[in-house]
This record gives sequence, structure tokens and C-alpha cells, in this order.
Amino acid sequence: MTAPIRLAFTMGDPAGIGPEITAKATRQMAELARNGLAEFIVLGSAQAMHEAELRMGLAPDDQGRPFYRMVDVGPVHTPVVTGQISAVGGEWAYRAVAKGVALVQAGEADAIVTGPLSKEALHMAGHLFEGHTEMLAHLTGQRDAVMMLAHGDMHVTHVTTHCALADVPKRITPLRLRRVFDVTHQALRTLGIENPRIAVAGLNPHCGEGGILGKEDDEIVAPVVREYADRGFSGPWPGDTVFIKLRARQYDAVVAMFHDQGHIPVKLMGFQVDPATGAWQAISGVNITLGLPILRTSVDHGTAFDIAGKGVASADSLVEAAEYAFKLIKGQRAVSAAAEVAA
Repeated sequence: MTAPIRLAFTMGDPAGIGPEITAKATRQMAELARNGLAEFIVLGSAQAMHEAELRMGLAPDDQGRPFYRMVDVGPVHTPVVTGQISAVGGEWAYRAVAKGVALVQAGEADAIVTGPLSKEALHMAGHLFEGHTEMLAHLTGQRDAVMMLAHGDMHVTHVTTHCALADVPKRITPLRLRRVFDVTHQALRTLGIENPRIAVAGLNPHCGEGGILGKEDDEIVAPVVREYADRGFSGPWPGDTVFIKLRARQYDAVVAMFHDQGHIPVKLMGFQVDPATGAWQAISGVNITLGLPILRTSVDHGTAFDIAGKGVASADSLVEAAEYAFKLIKGQRAVSAAAEVAA
């Protein structure tokens, strides 16, 4: 019998929507747990989870069983105020992620699925990381992690992420490009895409127009892309059109050069807004951290302090993140099984 997939959910900042969407998501996926296909572990504040469930009227199942195993990472003695950014919220969020990493490293979980945290709250608590990706790299001792965003069959990886735009060009090096290309190709294969088609976006407008608008695309990016041409890579292509081709399924993934170049198209596709009211109707999209010794997927949105405590936050992105974790774990298990047979 195949072992259940064990997902460790970090609730993120307990003052945000993390507890609400975690409670909703574990219930939406409850059938997987009932059928022995999954186990859900929630890391964070047990009190925040309990209060969120009470506000939303979410009870245990009809036999009084919880939908997850709760692991409280406290005590953190200062109370959390829902909807307010604070150092205590950042501390809870950090401890949950650190515990998730420890569980996977100890073989007690297969992946972590992270809820939204506030970088400001994280810094207020003394944890000076630029975001989840950098924190996970620190906790695992791996310094060259790669961020992938996914929405449906759109996949976008990033050469640089959380840094000033002025710092991007100097961070685009042949070494970094090769690292991102390697893990992008490997991830797509793990997701079941046997021969991935991967487009590389240019750094400069129109890929520099032959050096008129910048020389990085011709001198740094293009030579590395040529090295990887036999693995399905092409480019660099102008960033203002390559994502349209991705949407048209001419490619399986795009490698973006910087944070907003890759984030904007994925979020534009994944965030659904009511045109009459301007309210968000649904939030879809997944953040996947590649190149680590552990597997991590995440929601592709923030803490939404403004709607925290109202019970209206969508759990779609968290469910999608869990589904991507399932795909990746199943792919890894299939690769391992094939290697054992070959041996």
C-alpha cells in the first residue's frame, strides 16, 4: 500500500488570513485524509486556529475528529490581534516555518505548504529575511534556491527575486542562470512533462535591441541559453510577449529575470476580480521553492490583514499549493521507484 502523503501546513502570520484559509483548505481536502491518501499537520498557533474555526462556525467532522493534527509552536506570550501587523505575528510565522523544515528533515513530513506571512512583521520579530524563499534557504543551508510560480499549466521561474531593481543586472550571471535552468527543467520533468519547452525572458526591453537598450541579453543570457538548446530552452525573448506565448501553451515554462516580470502575469491570470464591485472573487496560484533539500509550496498571495477575521478569504490558492505538493511528491516517488528497479 502506498504511504500517505504528509503535508505540514504553516499558517503564516496568525493575525492574517492564514488560520482561516488553513481551516477551510484542510476541510476541502478531507476526503484525501479519510481515504488514507494524505495526512495534514498544521503548524502555528492552536489558539488562532481554534478562534478562526469558531468565527466561521467550522466544527470537527460528524464523528468529532479533527481534519488535521495541530502542532503548536509556542509559547509566544504576547497576544495576537487579528488584522494588526506586529512582531508577535512575525515570531509565530517564523517558528512555524522552522518547525516545518525540521519535520521534513526528520522524515516526519513529506513537504511543507506555507501560508502567508508579513515580511515587515518578520523583521519586527528580528528575523531579517527578504521572504520565505530566503528563510528556507537559510534554514536548510542551501543558498541558491529558485522560486517558481504556477497557475494551472503556467510555470514561471525567477533568476532574481527579492532585491532592488537596480541590483538585478549584476545578479544575472552564467552560474545563476545555469542553476535556474537546471532546477526548472528538473521540476517540469517531475511534474510529468517529459520534454519541457522552456522560454527565457530577456532582461531589457526588446532584449536590448542589439545592445542599444542594454547588452546583458546578448552578452550574458543568450550564450547560456544556447548551451541548453538541446534541453528545450530558447530565447531570450522579449518579456512583453513571451508570457502571451506561455498562455497560448507554446511553452511549458518561462524563466523570468526579475520578481515583477514573472509575478505580474501569473497573478493577473490567477486573481479573479468582480468588475462591478472590485472585490476579489478568487485567488489562485502557487509559489514553489525549487533547489532545496526539502519540498515547499505556498500560496501566491499575502496576509490580507484588511479582511482577516471576516471569514471571507478564499482558500483556493492554498488548496492548489497542496495539490502541487502532491504532484511533486508523487513524481519524486515515481523517479525513486524507477531507480530502484533499474538498480
